[in-house]
Amino acid sequence: MAHTPSLQHSLPPEGAPIRSPRASEKTERAIVQSEALCLAKGVRLTPIRRRVLEVLHASDKPLGAYDLVDLLGSQARRMAPITIYRALDFLIEQGLVHRLASRNAYIASSNTSHGRRTTAYLICEGCGDVNEITSPVVADTVLKILQEQGYQPRTKILEITGRCAGCQDVH
Repeated sequence: MAHTPSLQHSLPPEGAPIRSPRASEKTERAIVQSEALCLAKGVRLTPIRRRVLEVLHASDKPLGAYDLVDLLGSQARRMAPITIYRALDFLIEQGLVHRLASRNAYIASSNTSHGRRTTAYLICEGCGDVNEITSPVVADTVLKILQEQGYQPRTKILEITGRCAGCQDVH
């Protein structure tokens, strides 16, 4: 079965920095912060990993792996899905990207300073908007429950679906 791209974007040639109307100073600051985090950990943010991260930061919605394949592939050469999945695995391991299991999609973490803390995503079923929230109270509560249960989590990502304030009035 062929994959139909869900997004229509064009990106600069491979190796060129990604610039889009949404790839603002905020995106560039996030990339600089991510590079510093990788350097401090002694790992490398390769050009492909960086491009995947840039696209996720520039996007206003979570993206699936095949959306990334379509966005990052040039007209002459399509990037192999395994390359994207490997980049995503690395970025997830570093805490720079999260996988939203309910959407089978990926989103750049808006705050890399929290490291392995509990992250919650509020996912609107109406408009598809996703907001990342961090709360020390929620994180401490989740940690306490995990310790009481003797459970060792690999990740601590909460996905809360519902309707955002803007969609609550729309039926």
